[in-house]
Amino acid sequence: MRILVKLGGTLLDAPASRARLARELAAVQSQGVELVVVHGGGKQMTRFLAERGVESRFVEGLRVTTPEVLDAVLKVFAGSVNHELVAAFVAAGAQAVGLSGIDAALAEAEQMRPELGAVGRIVRANAGLLRLLTAHAYLPVVACVAGDRDGRIYNVNADQMAVACAAGFAADKLFFLTDVDGVRGADGTVVPCLTPEDANRLIAGAVATGGMQAKLTAAVDGLRKGVGEVVIGPGDRPGIVQRLLDREAAGSRLVAG
Repeated sequence: MRILVKLGGTLLDAPASRARLARELAAVQSQGVELVVVHGGGKQMTRFLAERGVESRFVEGLRVTTPEVLDAVLKVFAGSVNHELVAAFVAAGAQAVGLSGIDAALAEAEQMRPELGAVGRIVRANAGLLRLLTAHAYLPVVACVAGDRDGRIYNVNADQMAVACAAGFAADKLFFLTDVDGVRGADGTVVPCLTPEDANRLIAGAVATGGMQAKLTAAVDGLRKGVGEVVIGPGDRPGIVQRLLDREAAGSRLVAG
């Protein structure tokens, strides 16, 4: 079985939750699962920029990426956040390898819109490196940075990076582990199972907005690209990874039909 897990939010920020998730994921991998992890780090990025007097500007939820911000993207996403997470996996007994989408042209991107600066849209995922590493029991940990064949570097939305890698990797399951319980419906309760049509209705009705809208859009795209199942689940619950694999009631599952 091939699984891709996307980690984000406060889960990456706190050493305790980072270490717990690393232990849980390392345990899953030790069962013979081919596992890839993709991560963001937006909270750390905003803090890093604020400490240097750089204001974070967003357009439709995307961080405007000037040359100064892109330099920070490399330092934070592909630097400190990636290596802290790799270190946590190594401490948990996994053979973790830190990567970004630039490595071996894993994720090729193009500029999304000029007014966003170096924000990229992934146009191609070349997952051969992921398959090579996982086949030899390594655990790739991928930062949400991409490039192109001309040497340009792009800041990429981590949810979109996860979907592109999952599709290229032919993942059976894609888990978005977040700091919320799942997708909430109009009545405020968590919806245990959704189809793409259900997700689109939540977005059209402005029930799912902001970060959840982005995750649902990415999840629907993942299903369309052949990922078997997508789960948006509460990463702050101990044992969540195994619980999702055992199909316990947790979070929200999105299935093709």
